[in-house]
Amino acid sequence: MTVQTVKILSELVNTPVEKLLTQMKDAGLPHKSVDQEVSDVEKQILLNYLKRQHGDAGETQGEQRITLQRRTKSTLSAGGGGKTVNVAVKKKRTYVKRPDADDALTREQELLAEQRAAEEQARIEAEKAREEAAKLEAEQAAKAKAEAEEQARKEAERLNSERNAEQRATKQAEPNDSDMGADKLVENSKETKTNRKVSQAPGESKPSAPAPKGKKAAAPARDKEKARGRQPDSKRSGRISLNDDDEFSRRGGKRKLKRPSKQEHGFQKPTAPMIHEVALPESITVAELADKMAIKAAEVIKVMFKMGAMATINQTIDRDTATLVVEEMGHKAKFIDENAVENDMLEAIDYEGEAIKRAPVVTVMGHVDHGKTSLLDYIRTTRVAAAESGGITQHIGAYHVETDHGMVSFLDTPGHAAFTSMRARGAQATDIVILVCAADDGVMPQTIEAIQHSRAAGVPIVVAMTKVDKEGADIDKVKNELVAQEVVPEEWGGDIQFVGVSAKSGEGIDALLEAVLLQAEVLELTAVPSAPGRGVVVESRLDRGRGSVATVLVQNGTLKKGDIVLAGLQMGRVRALLDENGKAVMSAGPSIPVEILGLDGTPESGEEFIVVADERKAREVANFRQGKYREVRFARQHSAKLENLFSGMGADEVGTLNIVLKADVRGSLEALIKSLNDLSTDEVKVNIISSGVGGITETDATLALASEAVIFGFNVRADSSAKQLIDRESVDLRYYSVIYNIIDDVKAALSGMLSPDLREDIVGTAEVRDVFRSPKFGLVAGCMVLEGTVFRNESIRVLRDNVVIYEGELESLRRYKDAVNEVRQGIECGIGVKNYNDVKAGDKIEVFKTIEVARTL
Repeated sequence: MTVQTVKILSELVNTPVEKLLTQMKDAGLPHKSVDQEVSDVEKQILLNYLKRQHGDAGETQGEQRITLQRRTKSTLSAGGGGKTVNVAVKKKRTYVKRPDADDALTREQELLAEQRAAEEQARIEAEKAREEAAKLEAEQAAKAKAEAEEQARKEAERLNSERNAEQRATKQAEPNDSDMGADKLVENSKETKTNRKVSQAPGESKPSAPAPKGKKAAAPARDKEKARGRQPDSKRSGRISLNDDDEFSRRGGKRKLKRPSKQEHGFQKPTAPMIHEVALPESITVAELADKMAIKAAEVIKVMFKMGAMATINQTIDRDTATLVVEEMGHKAKFIDENAVENDMLEAIDYEGEAIKRAPVVTVMGHVDHGKTSLLDYIRTTRVAAAESGGITQHIGAYHVETDHGMVSFLDTPGHAAFTSMRARGAQATDIVILVCAADDGVMPQTIEAIQHSRAAGVPIVVAMTKVDKEGADIDKVKNELVAQEVVPEEWGGDIQFVGVSAKSGEGIDALLEAVLLQAEVLELTAVPSAPGRGVVVESRLDRGRGSVATVLVQNGTLKKGDIVLAGLQMGRVRALLDENGKAVMSAGPSIPVEILGLDGTPESGEEFIVVADERKAREVANFRQGKYREVRFARQHSAKLENLFSGMGADEVGTLNIVLKADVRGSLEALIKSLNDLSTDEVKVNIISSGVGGITETDATLALASEAVIFGFNVRADSSAKQLIDRESVDLRYYSVIYNIIDDVKAALSGMLSPDLREDIVGTAEVRDVFRSPKFGLVAGCMVLEGTVFRNESIRVLRDNVVIYEGELESLRRYKDAVNEVRQGIECGIGVKNYNDVKAGDKIEVFKTIEVARTL
């Protein structure tokens, strides 16, 4: 039954409390205070009273309605001629029989009295039940107390009989044995009394019932065995008693524990909140976090929602978010080192040994087409630049050269703006940087970027000014521009060696190598050849016949065929080692670049590789890195989705170009992804749905077909099955060998997706000479065309004192009395402006066209 107070009822019906109390009093209800309760029956009585007061008791009070219809016909005279009209009149009357108001009020009062009587009866019965329960509890307590006293009395008698029996037994024993038995008997007696006092302490369970008759002889026998230095049967058999007061009985040769008279569980609800120390990894799911705090996942989700972060039970959150949640719920967060397995593996590798001098690793950096690769061609006496598509370097070339001054390992990095990350990796994996700057061009954007990468990596610089034999070469200009970038030559008081060289004639090549080796002497580069190999991944690709091929640079130790290599997320056993000329070698020492075969995937360029002795440890670390990378990536993606959930609402639709990108090597793939993503704007976006190293497979074609994407192949081709699917489904496939072409084509495609700009061209201007009023056309302006041509179907503006006062359309354009489509310069005409009647002499009417202009990125 729903119970409400008078105050709550007044708020529900939107009636003042005083007025409601007055109405309840008139209805015969006994309410006088706002805090009195109002039952459903009393609310019904009040409602019926109000309906009677306002004459709307309706059929709920048992009223009866009878409706009678009556139809009469009469004849009326319609005027002269004896014409008559028959008229039918319908009458409808309703008779209502209302019940006696006094009888209804009496029934309501009787119903209220019955309800109150039932409530009183229920209250009396509840009171009687409580009294009977209290009486029963008191009787049980008295009975329990009597049983406890009886048990204590019987226990005292048992102890006295045991003591008498023990004294008789000690008289027959030897003196030492009797002394020992007496001491143990006293100790057992004390322990028994102590346990009985503890068991009878307030708040503890009541003692068990006394043992049956005929079983008392077992206890003295056990005590007697104790006195002789032996354990009782229960302890010799391996059974442990729960309480000293527990008694056993023998029935059918089995020992059974006599249960207490009143069983109670031993669990108590904790009075203080439990504070857990939660160990947090770098990423954790909501369900795992709730399990560590011993609470329900719904509570964690609720707390995160209050903190402003929406999450699901299976969502992965980062360590910082988990720490805030743990501290918000009153627990302590503790960070655990997830890299313990990896650190243990690294600590187990011994890099101790005799350090010897090693060759320097030199990276050639600079602007595109400044002669980096041509310079190295002369040193290697090869033609690397001619082999690259478009004459530019698109991969990191790694090779070592034996010169008259010693061995030097070179890394040739691309100079195009798209290969920024490749230049950064080259600077981090090197000892010395040769900064190439053309004497005829001077310092360019990629030259400045190469200087910044070198400084960030802390690598010394040697400047090679190329093309010194070319017309227009200005060495002083190059030096001045480099000094502006804080690269000061030695002859000007700095510490940077400047060497002028020519890749065609070989001028200055020996001086450049001497400068590099001199800088290497200053650095005192050493390595331990006897240690396991360790270095950096320069480049990686997927070869159709050989699998994953990674170009690595050994920085310390020796890499041998058959070693187990761990490189980033991939691992494997080295099946073959190839030098820069493609010849197989058995090992590679410090500062030697080689290609290795046998990894289970293509590692990221710039990843560190190490040689591991235990294959199981290497696989465990690789799997751990892959799982951590996947969890962090999913957490980042989900966070981005939540953050951008409502950001796109109400915004214009963004055009998207879906691309499936495949490249020959990892470095080119990274450069392409960065360059294409940089083309995205607020209106158009590049979406690379899939990317990878290797040829185009049928899976790539199926993905492009399902997502309506374009397939771009950079120095790779599609296999036969992929070609058949592409030809059958007409999938857009494009091959490229130069990165400029891909960027230009994607930029053109995105430009075509942009909405065009609207431009207005003024095609004619007319001056109002006089204004006429026509009964057919209304206000007509007599005009003279001053410039261009006035067209009837174009938009116009009305200008007064060179200020626009109206913009609209022409309603009519006439030459004398004829309607015309256009009027040229220097001809008079009549113009009717649509929906505008305020044209005055001296105004100018400007006619313009709206033209769509294509936009470009």
